[in-house]
Amino acid sequence: MSLSAETRGPFQDPMAVTWTEKYSDSIDKYWSKLPKFLSSAIATFAIFMMGITVNGEWVLMLVHFIRSLSLEDGALLGNTSAGLDSNFTEIKMPKIGLKTDGFLTIWLSSAAVSYIMYFGIGGFLHWYFYVKQRDKAQEWKCQPNTWLPPDLERHEIYIGSFCLVIGSTISAILATHVLNGGWSMVYYNFSDYPWYWTILQWPAIFIYQDYMTYWHHRMYHTPFLYKNFHKLHHKYKQPTAFSVTAIHPVEFVHMQLMLSSPMFLFPIHWVPYSVIGLYTYYHGIIDHSGINFKAYWWQPWQPDAIFHDNHHQYFHVNFSFNCSIWDKIHGTYRRKDRIYHEEIYYGRGKDIREASAQEVAEDLHQRTTENPLAFRGNKREFDLSQEEVMKIKKS
Repeated sequence: MSLSAETRGPFQDPMAVTWTEKYSDSIDKYWSKLPKFLSSAIATFAIFMMGITVNGEWVLMLVHFIRSLSLEDGALLGNTSAGLDSNFTEIKMPKIGLKTDGFLTIWLSSAAVSYIMYFGIGGFLHWYFYVKQRDKAQEWKCQPNTWLPPDLERHEIYIGSFCLVIGSTISAILATHVLNGGWSMVYYNFSDYPWYWTILQWPAIFIYQDYMTYWHHRMYHTPFLYKNFHKLHHKYKQPTAFSVTAIHPVEFVHMQLMLSSPMFLFPIHWVPYSVIGLYTYYHGIIDHSGINFKAYWWQPWQPDAIFHDNHHQYFHVNFSFNCSIWDKIHGTYRRKDRIYHEEIYYGRGKDIREASAQEVAEDLHQRTTENPLAFRGNKREFDLSQEEVMKIKKS
């Protein structure tokens, strides 16, 4: 466990690379004067802003907005002769041919904002929870008694910072292509396609991205890809908001290209594509925050933050992101009668009846480190007593 905030010095804590650690007392002096509802709203907004900027996606959304103001009715992005018909039955597919005039300016803007938000807002979130409320971890932290060691805190920032360059570069390439009128399947007037596609594309984009992300993630949990790529991300057994971009560069590129692929696969209006992107990246921060955020009533598909925190704690289980139903359908949802650890692959765990006494003991201990307040009903969903273990083994 890391040293307390009172006993560690600025050079002992890797988070001292952020501005909030050094100025914690000064920030708290003004922060404490804010009404509670306002401070909570600011923290939520900060998470949202960090989520949409760290990968540089904001610049692509901005360019889509600019294009929407300049294109005439019926024009597909950069190509008014794309060949649409009102029956939505034929789409001619011109060559993509990336256009990159002005790339350097867009790339510098994308990277600058990404770094400012990563260290500025990331540092603020670290201060708001991990410094200011460290002594109240039982109230907000998914794993309140365990903390990411200082060396790994430093490591996730280094890796995450490097991946910001990659994310900004990919977003800048796509944004430059769009701004120069390069071809994609994005359109800007809802009237270009039938009304039913205006409605259906929202769940279509969301489900496509989320289901593909499930399989992408699950694929990187197979032995070879996990050991050579994804294991880097799983160094952080107690993830923080900085963990979200601390991924092997190869996997990072693969993931961002996959999330961007709808632009070139089927007709999508820029508004639902952008809104769903905002939602996805926002929850990426939430899921890695280590904080016991819960989904709202209007998000029945969305698992609580403890779902992905469990993934980091138990490794090969709970592969979904925004729809836990994929794990339930494919049998990779965490089960009470199974044990999980880094050497048990493929998401189904090990039947507790087949586990050794040591494996069972270690797993039961892990379960006690989860915060009951992170679960619905404020009760640990996967608690298991020795008596229950014996009943399972005898069954």
